[in-house]
Amino acid sequence: IIGRNGQMLKNIGEQSRQDIENMLEAHVYLDLWVKVKKNWRDSENNLNQLGYRL
Repeated sequence: IIGRNGQMLKNIGEQSRQDIENMLEAHVYLDLWVKVKKNWRDSENNLNQLGYRL
């Protein structure tokens, strides 16, 4: 989900920052936080919440 070497997370952050800057017409600093759920891959409910349909 985060991607190899965090690339997907980086892309999401950059695009989000650009969208917010366009809306506000100002430069912004966007700080991203990642929270990891223990054994998230083993829970069908967790995967469903992330958009995976099993």
